[in-house]
Amino acid sequence: QVQLVESGGGLVQPGGSLRLSCAASGSIVSMYTMGWYRQAPGKQRELVAAISSGGATNYADSVKGRFTISRDNAKNTVYLQMNSLKPEDTAVYYCNAACGMSRNYWGQGTQVTVSS
Repeated sequence: QVQLVESGGGLVQPGGSLRLSCAASGSIVSMYTMGWYRQAPGKQRELVAAISSGGATNYADSVKGRFTISRDNAKNTVYLQMNSLKPEDTAVYYCNAACGMSRNYWGQGTQVTVSS
């Protein structure tokens, strides 16, 4: 069973930065598509950023130019660097690992709150 553990969330002022980390059990980071999703209160969970096993990345339009997804295969860890944070970025952020149709794993989530 794959386990994903997120960390790095917290309270930050508008315009600030945070870096989220997702540590995976087993050597899956280089083989799976790793993604960050978020869910704000009363809203559906949405894709924020993803990185494929080949290294291709994609981002939600709302975070392009502000967020960067990266991975460290040796540490089995995926990161989400979030800059120029806005109040509308407030949400629970979830790490996801996916491979094909039958392998899809989620972390427990980490709260990000952007407020002055």
